[in-house]
Amino acid sequence: MINSTPNAFTLEQRGELTIVTATPHIESFEFGFDEEAAELIMAPLRTQDVPLLIFDLAAVDYFGSVFLAILLRCWKLAQARGGSMALAGVSDRARELLRLTSLDTLWPLYASRQEATEALLAD
Repeated sequence: MINSTPNAFTLEQRGELTIVTATPHIESFEFGFDEEAAELIMAPLRTQDVPLLIFDLAAVDYFGSVFLAILLRCWKLAQARGGSMALAGVSDRARELLRLTSLDTLWPLYASRQEATEALLAD
């Protein structure tokens, strides 16, 4: 099943850094869309020696298990290739979900895309 949400996110490549900017469309992701979305995001990561990935969630209030699955898959790929992943602009509501699932211990959370970019590129 493919969700009719083609504008759920945009990908931006800045050298070794990939920035995924999510839109409010991810709040209504349906089961089955995670495979397609994860593949779109992971494709450029597979070509990088040490992928650095930022999910900019500033425009998103909340997300569910389907998007969490995408985050996990992308993080696992980045980790396997010696890279890292961070989340930026996470709302209070989404932070609570990450805390309840203990995923806030896996990914650093930054207030802005700029902070996340500086942190990942400094490592």
